[in-house]
Amino acid sequence: MKTVTCVEDFRQLYRKRVPKMFYDYTKSGSYEEKTFRDNTVAFENLRIHQRVGVDVSAISTDTEIMGKPVSLPTVLAPVGMLGIQYPGDEIEAAKAAKAFGAPFVLSTMSICSIEQVAEATRAPFWFQLYVTKDKAFLRDLLGRASDAGCSTLVVTMDLAILAQRHKDIKNNLSIRPDFKGLLSYAAHPKWCLAMARTPYKSFGNVVGHAKGVDDLASLLTWAKDAMDPCFSWNDLEWVRKEWHGQIIVKGILHDEDAKIACDIGVEGCVVSNHGGRQLDGAGTTVYWMPKIADAVGDQMELMMDSGVRTGMDIFKARALGASSVLLGRAMVYALGAQGRQGVERLLELLRSELKTTLALSGKCDVASIEASDVY
Repeated sequence: MKTVTCVEDFRQLYRKRVPKMFYDYTKSGSYEEKTFRDNTVAFENLRIHQRVGVDVSAISTDTEIMGKPVSLPTVLAPVGMLGIQYPGDEIEAAKAAKAFGAPFVLSTMSICSIEQVAEATRAPFWFQLYVTKDKAFLRDLLGRASDAGCSTLVVTMDLAILAQRHKDIKNNLSIRPDFKGLLSYAAHPKWCLAMARTPYKSFGNVVGHAKGVDDLASLLTWAKDAMDPCFSWNDLEWVRKEWHGQIIVKGILHDEDAKIACDIGVEGCVVSNHGGRQLDGAGTTVYWMPKIADAVGDQMELMMDSGVRTGMDIFKARALGASSVLLGRAMVYALGAQGRQGVERLLELLRSELKTTLALSGKCDVASIEASDVY
């Protein structure tokens, strides 16, 4: 096994171990991928002040996220179709999160269901909600998440309309592949064998629960028209009334939208451009994070994603005003490469990188990171 020292190592292993259509699904953005590329460049261009002459013999990355103690300011982000990247990926990721002490967010469009993840982990996790046209289905989803012990709901705001991703179209991305896709599968026999053995082969939160969705064929028909382009702040107010736990809105990329979310009474927001997978040409989260932090102050907890690859990026995110970061692609690379072991290794690597960054910038803990520490 190749020695893994960084996220890029995970990406290279992941690329070798999964069919091309699933690798491309993860490693791509919408349209010309401008925002997708800008996200990582924005973090790379942000510099950290090096400071010396400080006693850094005791470094801690401990903090709190949404009022709960964690060992690292990171959350494992919701990712659709995660269980296709590696058998039972949602369960594997949730177990890794539990072992490390990090929040895990299960996607509406996960392969493993809410109930399967809850039974396998016996630990609380967060649930991500796509707002569909079918309110009865949404109410059922919220009830199932609540029954499973999910304390926090993450409502995705920026997917009322799905943007085009050229690679997915060219690859004919589907869990029911064409001949070209089958050839890609055949080039990865270990992946095929593992997927053949796993009992998790469907979209557990949708099939058998959404009206008229009884199998994968009907799911594909349902998915094309499921998202609600009429989704507005009024719908978020409806969710606020239906859900009795914490709510985080994901996909905020403007200070005025953050203010509206505050007025509705949500507890947190994720400053996000969906990893560059929606509005191509949208600003980076590095640009918008401090503006949103200035606009809403401490009225709700702020997080960010899109482009986070290193412990240094986590340091920069804290300096910009985020309490924590969400790991999307980095998590998928680690999962696809080595399953649960990969995610645990990823989190350890990020913690080590963050500790080193703290020490070399003259800091002893994440709470002491300030806006003036980056430029």
